Amino acid sequence: MINAEPQHNPQPEKIEFKKLTWKQTLKSLGPGVIFMLTGLGAGDLVDSSVAGSHYGYALMWVLVIACMIRFIVVNILTRFELCNIEKLSLFEAYTRISKIYPFLFMTMAIVLGHMAISNMVKGSGEALYYIFNGFGSPFFWSVIVIISCFFLLRTNVYSQLENVMKVLLAVMTIAFIYLALTSTPDPNELAKGVFTFEMPEGTGLFGSLAITLSMIGAVAGSIVNFLYPRSIRAKGWNDSSYKKIQRNELLFTIILMIIINLSIWVVGAEILRPQGIEVTSLSDIARALEGEFGRIGGLAFYLGVFGALYSTILGIIHGYNNVAMDNLWIINPERKEKYFTTESDPLYKYIAIFFMFSAFIWFIPGMPGFIELTLMTTILQAACLPAIAIGLLFLATRKKYLPTQFLNNWFENIVLIGTTVLALWSSYKIVIELF
Repeated sequence: MINAEPQHNPQPEKIEFKKLTWKQTLKSLGPGVIFMLTGLGAGDLVDSSVAGSHYGYALMWVLVIACMIRFIVVNILTRFELCNIEKLSLFEAYTRISKIYPFLFMTMAIVLGHMAISNMVKGSGEALYYIFNGFGSPFFWSVIVIISCFFLLRTNVYSQLENVMKVLLAVMTIAFIYLALTSTPDPNELAKGVFTFEMPEGTGLFGSLAITLSMIGAVAGSIVNFLYPRSIRAKGWNDSSYKKIQRNELLFTIILMIIINLSIWVVGAEILRPQGIEVTSLSDIARALEGEFGRIGGLAFYLGVFGALYSTILGIIHGYNNVAMDNLWIINPERKEKYFTTESDPLYKYIAIFFMFSAFIWFIPGMPGFIELTLMTTILQAACLPAIAIGLLFLATRKKYLPTQFLNNWFENIVLIGTTVLALWSSYKIVIELF
């Protein structure tokens, strides 16, 4: 008689997480910072300053919630990318839920890519117009921006250029932090803005509800959140042993994002609002810096704006284009077998050209300006959050995809459900308010 081997319940696999010294930790900072620089463009700058100048600290709680949402959503996305049992890409996993997802993500990437690049091209043109002391026109400098992007994307100089842009962004950040500290914000008002969940009355494009939804779209992000899992793969973080390193790096990035956004908000609340300056253009924001530093302050602001927007244009052309191509290849796998890399697919070039040159549509007289276009873009981003959150609820709670120790906890599930409900409700209210 043959004795059967005893059956054991499978035990969770023990993961040996990689450990770094503090020097190695500093060197590891990269994917999150690049992700933040790609996402920290017009939306954060405009929404925080508009909210501060119109409503003081009343809506600051939205910023806290939006940053929390972004950390949780991106962390779950990345955890799935690193730890899923079948080594699926995120887009392949979403296709397991519904065949509609690749069509949805491809459409979102192209539409939001066009909108985001359009407002950054307009903003870059305005910034250069000021930097060169009114020479030419914003449209002229926007044409220069597009032409330079067209040629830079065909070369290998972007990595060097990005370092320069980070320095320019740092100049603007330091200027805003200095202004925020010297404007002596009231700690009681800050605490009230963060914890009382006040929703002041307001209507129209700059109504409190529109700004709330726009801020969630700008800070919490949508399709741009898929760029972070892609960047960690490029860095070589490709399995669950990198999970703690990735989480800590992402947390550092979110903290840095909060500091930058809070500084911009305080400038809006303490400097723009008391002077009655309502933000309808970049020059309105620059007036705060000019009042403190003179021409040097305005120049520092516009250099930082140009650095943030210009580097983001190149990042979005590449990142959103790859999102669109990844999903196109899922729809049409023959193209993947034929071209091997997304950049070698001819459609990649055509989408990039569309992104760049379709931006000129928004220069037709009567079209929305930079601030309005930015708010429209971030509202669309927020409207895309439910589809991503619902998919994550399905993927990150199933043992068929993830080991038990990497499944969502109850708090993460509550955040995803709350995000979905908030975005759906807010989208409905915005449609009713506008139409």
